[in-house]
Amino acid sequence: MIASQLALIYATYVIATASPGPSNMAIMATAMRDGRLPALALAAGVVSGSLFWAILAATGLSAVLAAFAQALFVIKIAGGVYLLYLAFRAGRSALRPKSDFGGANVERATPRYGALYRQGLLMHIGNPKAILSWIAIMSLGFRQDAPAGLFPLIIAGCAILGVIVFGGYALLFSTASMAALYTRLRRSIETVLSVVFATAGLRLLIWQG
Repeated sequence: MIASQLALIYATYVIATASPGPSNMAIMATAMRDGRLPALALAAGVVSGSLFWAILAATGLSAVLAAFAQALFVIKIAGGVYLLYLAFRAGRSALRPKSDFGGANVERATPRYGALYRQGLLMHIGNPKAILSWIAIMSLGFRQDAPAGLFPLIIAGCAILGVIVFGGYALLFSTASMAALYTRLRRSIETVLSVVFATAGLRLLIWQG
């Protein structure tokens, strides 16, 4: 019974994390533009943000947040504004001339891993819908006779799956062929990324749930 519950929970988490969204799009673009390690740093931030909400949901603190609607409102506004900021950055990058990306780029030689990690962390923490997803995931494993170690297994298993999914995007899209594709389609990719961020940010700002 526990094995079947965990299988359902893990499958739900993989579907939710692997589906296209702002975080995955950001990891893909960073991998193609800056390479493997910067993309992995961004992915690590996303995984950390996911674990933050997972721990809140597992410890019951999510009920406290749900009770205080103002807390979720602040998180929602901050997350929406941050996504719009990322949309602006991506849009500005799309407008930069191709010559700015040619040759050896000094800034790329020394990527800011800390900033990338924080970007991934803030993208996920700034989205209150993430905790609703985790509440749904945790509810799949909630039973009166559930063993004490079930929730740690859920969190640990989903953490491993998150590393595989988000890290996999970073590794897959940091290949030489993907880097060449980014060079050819940089403006289109950055434009799509800007639209994704802007749409997610606006939806978050007007979200009434």
